[in-house]
Parts: sequence; C-alpha cells; structure tokens
Amino acid sequence: EREAWQRERNILQNALKQAESQLAKSTAEIENKPVVETSSPKLQRLYRKYLRAESFRKALVYQKKYLLLLLGGFQDCEHATLSLIARMGIYPSPADLQPSGSHSRPFTKFRCAVRAIIAISR
Repeated sequence: EREAWQRERNILQNALKQAESQLAKSTAEIENKPVVETSSPKLQRLYRKYLRAESFRKALVYQKKYLLLLLGGFQDCEHATLSLIARMGIYPSPADLQPSGSHSRPFTKFRCAVRAIIAISR
C-alpha cells in the first residue's frame, strides 16, 4: 500500500512539474506576443506608443542610476576637499569632515585625481 502511495505521489509530482512548465511557457508567450497584423490600425498605433513609452522609461531608469553613481563620486571628492581645507587651517563643520566608509582613502584620492584630469582635459 505504501508503494502504491509513493508511485501515485511521483506521478502527481511529474504532472505538476509539466503543468508548471506549460504555464510558464504560456505566460512567456502571452507577455512577449506582439500585436498581430490583422488587428485594427488604432490598436497597432497604441501598441507602438506603448513600446516607445516603455523605451523612454527604461532609458530614464538607466540615466537615474548613472547620475546617482556620479553624485556619489562627487560626494567622495567633496569630503576629500573639505579634509584638505581643514588641514590648511580653515575648519568646516564636524559633520562635513566625516569620510564616507564605503571606499579606502587611497582609492578615493585616486578617483578624485582621475576626475580632475578628465575635467581639465575637457
């Protein structure tokens, strides 16, 4: 009796796996299915507008990530500059002197130097 239950369990598990794979395949086909050529021109125009808007949205996401990375780099340079000014004898607020803990000091100096060279060459 136990073996019969085990066999039935295995059969049902295999059927479940097949059903899940078919569901995943059908879902992927539905999501990536383009508008068929026999549909109305108005529907095709709306679909093209949707694709264009989606493209712009993806471009904005990429641009936002790039700008956030760029601002993070400028923040590291600002901390280095404030530390240099403090060593010269002018003391900004203590909150400005705290270095960011994400990078080591030599790495930050190197990055600031590279950005300065790029700015000069431009």
